[in-house]
Amino acid sequence: MTLAYATIRVDLPTAESKKGRRAILNSLKERLSKMNCSVLDISGEYPKEALIAIAFLSTDEQRAKQKIEKIEKMFELRFPEIEMEISYELA
Repeated sequence: MTLAYATIRVDLPTAESKKGRRAILNSLKERLSKMNCSVLDISGEYPKEALIAIAFLSTDEQRAKQKIEKIEKMFELRFPEIEMEISYELA
């Protein structure tokens, strides 16, 4: 088994308040939860930036990397207006 954990930094230029950011992040977190990922919002106070932590188990490293790629594709397809940067580690 491989444990994958990642942080996703998201730029939210349209969010004007923490409430607006939360609405966008709830949608993102819901999509990630459907992909069997544990999700946690670890953002700071600034409403135009967000930081999301995710973790999931996979049978091997190759499948974990495929799932990370799937998450990146999901962001590109579902949220094209949002810029994101993902960094991950496999253990």
